[in-house]
Amino acid sequence: MSLAAQLAEGVAELHLALPPSAQSRLLDYLGLLQKWNRIYNLTAVREPARMVSHHLLDSLAVVPQVTAATVLDVGSGAGLPGIPLALALPRTHVTLLDSSHKRTAFLQQVVLELRLDNVAVVCARVEEWRPGRAFEMVISRAFSALADFVTLAGRQVAAGGRLAAMKGIYPREEIARLPGGWKLARALPLAVPGLRAQRHLLLFERA
Repeated sequence: MSLAAQLAEGVAELHLALPPSAQSRLLDYLGLLQKWNRIYNLTAVREPARMVSHHLLDSLAVVPQVTAATVLDVGSGAGLPGIPLALALPRTHVTLLDSSHKRTAFLQQVVLELRLDNVAVVCARVEEWRPGRAFEMVISRAFSALADFVTLAGRQVAAGGRLAAMKGIYPREEIARLPGGWKLARALPLAVPGLRAQRHLLLFERA
């Protein structure tokens, strides 16, 4: 199966209605990720077919839960889930935050080549960054500990906004150790096409 067919099939399984050019641009992004990955080691996943399932479709699986006009992707790394979200939701402004210069250089190149007008790239540590604004949703799939994510990224969430953490197995013990001031609003199991692993989206709001 071609990558285009695999992506199209996965998008259909997720019941997503993407903009007309989104799927071709997602594959363009994948091509850039493969090219830069040879030098910068942006992701441990190197097989293109696994990149479709483990990166693109995994990121797209959360699209139905993203209703915010402004999204901050903390620890964006190779642009996941931020770039797929920006392509799927062109009216949503996505800020990609990462502390690595090589990763943000890659992200800037993606923004330039894909002409992503709704994406901004920032090279900074989340605990030190002072953007002068807050975001309706702050999301990450890279933070290992929920307590750290809530503590460090929670300050970037606008009033009434949400923190969203993409995790694998339901992290019951991590949730029990959440710092005060935040509560779990929803925990949604995600069925990612082609991914034989448990995935969850955890949505937190201020208590």
